[in-house]
Amino acid sequence: MALAQTHIFSDVLGMSTSLHVILPQATTAQIGMVGERAAGDPPVLYLLHGLSDDDSIWLRRTSIERYAADYGIAVVMPRVERSFYQDMAHGEKYWTYLSQELPAIVAQLFRVSIRREDTFVAGLSMGGYGAMRLALAQPERFAAAASLSGALDMAHPRVRADRADFFDNAFGDGEISGTEVDLLTLARQADPATAPALMIACGTEDDLYPMQGEFLNAAAESGLAVATSFGPGEHEWGYWDERIQEVLAWLPLRHRLEGAGS
Repeated sequence: MALAQTHIFSDVLGMSTSLHVILPQATTAQIGMVGERAAGDPPVLYLLHGLSDDDSIWLRRTSIERYAADYGIAVVMPRVERSFYQDMAHGEKYWTYLSQELPAIVAQLFRVSIRREDTFVAGLSMGGYGAMRLALAQPERFAAAASLSGALDMAHPRVRADRADFFDNAFGDGEISGTEVDLLTLARQADPATAPALMIACGTEDDLYPMQGEFLNAAAESGLAVATSFGPGEHEWGYWDERIQEVLAWLPLRHRLEGAGS
C-alpha cells in the first residue's frame, strides 16, 4: 500500500486543509503483508473521523492500512474539525466541501474509481453521522455506507443540552427535526430501491446505543434495510478497530463479487 499525506487548498473553505489517502499497491516481496490491486481504477472508501479527531486518527488508532491491503481498496480520510460535517452556522462550509468539492479534488489528484458501485463511506461517532447523511442525501454516489457508534439522532433534545460546546456552532439554534440534517427524517424519506446498502454497528455499553434503535425505527417506516452489528463494547478504539474490519468484509466490492461468480 502507498500512503499519501496531502495538503490541499479548498475554494469552498477558503483555506488549506489536509487529508490522508491510502492507495492500493500490488506487492509480493513485503514481509508480513501482500498488497492486492485489481485491474483498473480501485474502489474507494471515504473514512470519516469523530469529534475530537482529525484526518490522521484512523491511521494512528487502527491498522486500517493493513486491513485495506487485503481488499485492494483506496481509503480517503478528510479533515473536518468539529463541524459535525455541516455547513456550520458559525464556521466553515464543511458539508459542501465533503459532498461536492472533495470528490472532485480526489478524482483530480488520485487514480481511483468515480463509479457509484465502487464508492463507499464509513465513519465513527460524529463520522458515523456524516457517513449516513452522505449516503441518504446522495444515494446516487454511494453503493454502501457504514456507521460505527454513530450519533444518529442529533434532533434529540438531550444532545443540544449536553453538547452545547459544539452543537450551536455546527447546527445553530434552529430546529433539527424534520430538516435535511436530521438522519431520522432522511431515513423515513429514503427510497429503498435506490438507497445504498447500509450498516450500523454499536457497542451495547455505548451511550449512543439508544440512537441506533431510533434510526432503525425510522428506516423501517420507509422499508429501508439496514444491516446491524450490536454486541458488547464501549465508545473506544478497540471496538472500532474490530468493526472496521467487519465493514471492509461487508462492502460489496465489485472485483471481489465478480471473482466469486466466476
